[in-house]
Amino acid sequence: MNLPNKLTVARVVLVPFFIFFLLTDIVPMSGLWALVVFALASITDALDGHIARSRNLVTNFGKFLDPLADKVLVISALVCFVDMGLAGAVPVIIIIAREFMVSGLRLVTAGEGVVVAAGIWGKLKTAFTMVAIVVILLFAVIFGKDSAAYETWVIAVEQTLIWISTALTVISGAVYLNGYKSYINTDK
Repeated sequence: MNLPNKLTVARVVLVPFFIFFLLTDIVPMSGLWALVVFALASITDALDGHIARSRNLVTNFGKFLDPLADKVLVISALVCFVDMGLAGAVPVIIIIAREFMVSGLRLVTAGEGVVVAAGIWGKLKTAFTMVAIVVILLFAVIFGKDSAAYETWVIAVEQTLIWISTALTVISGAVYLNGYKSYINTDK
């Protein structure tokens, strides 16, 4: 268990804390705490990859768990946003469907001894979506968690960010499917 893998595991461990702070008002300034925890978890994503590559600590475990940890973090935030009225169900369903598709692709290729590492489109999708979530969380801190109190421009910015994330998600999913289509045998 090297440092990058520990950071990835830490990201997964932070998810329940993020959800707790985001969906509760028990703790003072819970929205701010949710923002801090999500930002910290997002930073571990950048750090673990950088450390793994720069110190030659890339492992199959890390290639598998890193994107899974990202999915758990991002999907948790988006589902909470739907519950809070901060995101629509349609883009979130599209994003979740893509994540299941890529995870299924990883399982199929793993059976062939191939690990599907995150490509540039997947990394761009993840980075943009995490930044979008941070912005939406920042708005929740500034305006309160009740989306009914939001100004029209705030809602427009949030929805634009969510739909750009959705578009990047679809593009990256298509790139993965195209790149690994030889592992998808439709004859069996």
